[in-house]
Amino acid sequence: MTPLEIADIIGIVSFALSGFLIAVHYKLDILGIFISSFLTALGGGMIRDVIANKTPYVLTDNLPIILVVTTLFISLALRLHKKTDLEGKTTFIISDAIGLVSFAITGALIGIEANYNFLGVLMLAFLTAVGGGTIRDILINKVPSILVSEFYGTVAIIVGLITYFLHLFYETNIINLTILFIFGVTLRLLAYYKNWHLPKLSK
Repeated sequence: MTPLEIADIIGIVSFALSGFLIAVHYKLDILGIFISSFLTALGGGMIRDVIANKTPYVLTDNLPIILVVTTLFISLALRLHKKTDLEGKTTFIISDAIGLVSFAITGALIGIEANYNFLGVLMLAFLTAVGGGTIRDILINKVPSILVSEFYGTVAIIVGLITYFLHLFYETNIINLTILFIFGVTLRLLAYYKNWHLPKLSK
């Protein structure tokens, strides 16, 4: 299994869980919960594949849907739907951070495979990481996390940037990408718990 496939699987499962927790928090029905999990887990990847001129992965392989549905069933079995205050708790924050970093890596790797330049790789990393969550937030009438959350989109850009430079030095191996993954998740969690923000313009 390639680093791209591993990162994609981790991202799908993590974002499916975070989509489930958001849906429960907003008291959506069963269909709403599935749509939230589906969009969060697979929306960014579909945007990525379309831009990279590829048939979306979710339309050619059954694994993404199986992963989303399995994650939902496990979440229900663990009765996470009974805990409606999880949006700001550890389970949501960690799963969202893991999904964010995993998809930033996959987006960057797809951009590299497509021979995109520096900007193209960063764009794919960013859109893959935040695309699904942004679509989900718009549907539930919530301000997208990339606009207000602590270092959210910034983490995706940083991870995409490092992945690009690893490629330049022929160092995109599983060990370096694992270290990058741990770094990215740690950065996101630090940003959340330390309440780091980018500077805002004031009047």
